Amino acid sequence: QVQLVESGGGLVQAGGSLRLSCAASGLDFTRYAWSWFRQAPGKERDFVAGISWHTSNTHYVNSVEGRFTISRDNGENTVYLQMNSLKPEDTGVYYCAGGVVVASPAPREYQYWGQGTQVTVSS
Repeated sequence: QVQLVESGGGLVQAGGSLRLSCAASGLDFTRYAWSWFRQAPGKERDFVAGISWHTSNTHYVNSVEGRFTISRDNGENTVYLQMNSLKPEDTGVYYCAGGVVVASPAPREYQYWGQGTQVTVSS
């Protein structure tokens, strides 16, 4: 049974940092590219960052470029999202997602999803 367990969300002031983790089990972690999405209240789930299988090529949405860093540890079956210089507009539920298409912005392209972790940035 595939499980994706996310952690690291919370409440932080603008300018602060958080590090999200997504630990995977029940699948061959290295066979998948991984991404982070976020969903603000009343809005669609949007692509934030993605990382490829072994070469660790990374991709970011423009609004987080230079502030967020996605990484993966294939030995620990975990993907991370380091978020610095957080802004109120970064608020939302963050989801990790695994698929065979690298950094696709389309949620339907992903086979596996975490349960989501809430990030709230206060001004």
